[in-house]
Amino acid sequence: MTKKLRFFLVFLKIGAFTFGGGLAMLPLIERELVDKNQWMTKEEFIDIIAVTQCMPGVIAANAAIYLGYHLFGFWGTVLGVLGAILPSFVIMLAAAEFFLAFRDNELVSAVFMGIRPAIAVLIFSAAVRLSKAVDKTGYNILVALGSFVSISLFGVHPIIAIVAAALLGITIKKGGIEDENAN
Repeated sequence: MTKKLRFFLVFLKIGAFTFGGGLAMLPLIERELVDKNQWMTKEEFIDIIAVTQCMPGVIAANAAIYLGYHLFGFWGTVLGVLGAILPSFVIMLAAAEFFLAFRDNELVSAVFMGIRPAIAVLIFSAAVRLSKAVDKTGYNILVALGSFVSISLFGVHPIIAIVAAALLGITIKKGGIEDENAN
């Protein structure tokens, strides 16, 4: 099996069996691309995820596009995004057809009630795994805590937090006030 086909199948599998959106997919994407297939390092993965989260659009598709291009060029992009969105597209077509009939079904409600906590854990797991590869400098800890507090407690939009962190980084770098532990 070619690497491109395997890449497509990785995103097809992740797209088909991950509920909760792109953030819930991150630990699975990392496991497949970094740990299992060793197509990139953890540091490269984190850098690419940081870039894809800044782009408009769905993170799973953005990640598939960027990672596919990074690894395999144009066809990697096509195969990655098809793999990531095809399962959701097919499921949404089926769901749209049958949603009204099953909306009040107790079994369907019970399934979603069971899935919700698992999705929360997947998202938390992604945060924990990604944080392990970030240098634990005073600056990074301060930015992480400030972003968390501003988003969680004060309802600041994540894009504003990302832009503010980027501007802070530029300001500190230009002002020469870097953390002595930073590279």
